[in-house]
Amino acid sequence: MLTDIEIAQSTPMKPISEIARTAGIDEELLEPYGKYKAKLDARAIRSRDVKEGKLVLVTAITPTPAGEGKTTTTIGLADGLRKIGKKSIVALREPSLGPVFGVKGGAAGGGYAQVVPMEDINLHFTGDFHAIGAANNLLAAMLDNHIHQGNALNIDPRRIVWKRCVDMNDRQLRFVVDGLGGRVNGVPREDGYDITVASEIMAVLCLSDSLTDLKARLSRMVVAYTYDERPVTAGELKAAGAMTALLKDALKPNLVQTLEGTPAIVHGGPFANIAHGCNSIMATRTALKLGDYIITEAGFGADLGAEKFLDIKCRVNGLKPDSVVVVATVRALKMHGGLPKSELKNENLDALKKGLPNLLQHVENMTQVYRLPCVVAINRFPDDTEAELKLIENECRALGVNVALSEVWAKGGEGGKALAEEVVRLCEAPNDFTFSYPLDASIEEKIDQIVKKVYHGDGAALTPQAKKQAQQLEKLGFGGLPVCMAKTQYSFSDDPMLLGAPKGFTVTVRNLRVSAGAGFIVALTGEIMTMPGLPKAPAAEKIDVDAEGKITGLF
Repeated sequence: MLTDIEIAQSTPMKPISEIARTAGIDEELLEPYGKYKAKLDARAIRSRDVKEGKLVLVTAITPTPAGEGKTTTTIGLADGLRKIGKKSIVALREPSLGPVFGVKGGAAGGGYAQVVPMEDINLHFTGDFHAIGAANNLLAAMLDNHIHQGNALNIDPRRIVWKRCVDMNDRQLRFVVDGLGGRVNGVPREDGYDITVASEIMAVLCLSDSLTDLKARLSRMVVAYTYDERPVTAGELKAAGAMTALLKDALKPNLVQTLEGTPAIVHGGPFANIAHGCNSIMATRTALKLGDYIITEAGFGADLGAEKFLDIKCRVNGLKPDSVVVVATVRALKMHGGLPKSELKNENLDALKKGLPNLLQHVENMTQVYRLPCVVAINRFPDDTEAELKLIENECRALGVNVALSEVWAKGGEGGKALAEEVVRLCEAPNDFTFSYPLDASIEEKIDQIVKKVYHGDGAALTPQAKKQAQQLEKLGFGGLPVCMAKTQYSFSDDPMLLGAPKGFTVTVRNLRVSAGAGFIVALTGEIMTMPGLPKAPAAEKIDVDAEGKITGLF
């Protein structure tokens, strides 16, 4: 059996100019980065006076080590829509180097449902993440230089909230002390690094709809507080212009292709358990002007990525999804039912029944909380039995939701035709999209409503420190912002060990901070870290390159 990278390398790619023509993009609106990838003039495309396409969100059940295949399904669905004669575009996030070299691997799909060039997309691509890291660290340098040069803004070095970043899983950098070595080397202070995808600049870039908006958002970012508790912004440090210059090209969406030649816009990538976990508004809005069906995804399970896509991204830019796909696997549901990974190949209806509430709760959230048409896509594995598939279908139909088998990993677009037909049908169904909370509620009330409505917990409990922070943020005028929950991806609760659909839990919020540029309040729960570490055997150990420059071991 071929690996993902072997499949990708053995499939001929079309020149990016040909993919652009397929999408209806004039060649003068392309900025090629080699033969098979390009930047787009999004402003020119978005100015077209054409009807926007249907927007389809792909999300998933709560992740497990068994795997769900959300990105693979997203890509295969776009290919499947082309197979049934629909003009589709897929819009995805860019992978982070941290997970690529860590435990998760790449994020360009799998099997015969991939975006290519797979190696480029998973590694440096068009340099967007490097530009974000450079802008982030320029701001950090200007902040520390301001303090060193006299501190005219009266910044308290103990209240600096801006960290440096690097796009790598490096636990050694979580906490550092810098500015050592004497007066000429800066002011000694505690510091730390985030992974680049956790930088607020990543979230800002993905929520900006123009260069002007990007610069304004960068200016609003809070980097520190003064001795008298006043927030200090990047604009006050006069850093926004230079950061925008570094990000000018990074703001442009990237055009690539699927293995079957479907146009794919891959752009941006904030973490979904730290930030809002969606591709850029620039990419989504551009795609909506190019296709009849735009297939996009949100990170991790529907309680994280989909909630933030709907409550933050859609609210910020006036987007309205036409349908939602919830991806699940029999294997993952059996894990939610308590079955160990070593036994997943065996039919076990009892474990499946115990795990099904996880899927049903995600589906109910989409249809009842957000009031969106929804279909369940079962990413089929060879070991799935007919009895197991039938059980899932019956349980979903009891909620009024259809199930479609997705066999795109093995069959590409041909294996996504059944799902594509159901998505087309749903996009014409009644749609009463609403949010899970109103913006005029207090910060604490918004968090509490997310916990009760989306997680199905008893409510939120803010620590005394978080309560004080909520009061301060509301006093500073940030109370009307949406909330971005930083929570484990492995459970509806803040405890990663509580699988399935737990009840009777409370989510503890230990810290609140404002991402004023992105335009949301971040609520930190559990043991969420903004700088991951590498596992005992990182994926990087298996990656190599031969004398001809051919990369192996990337998955």
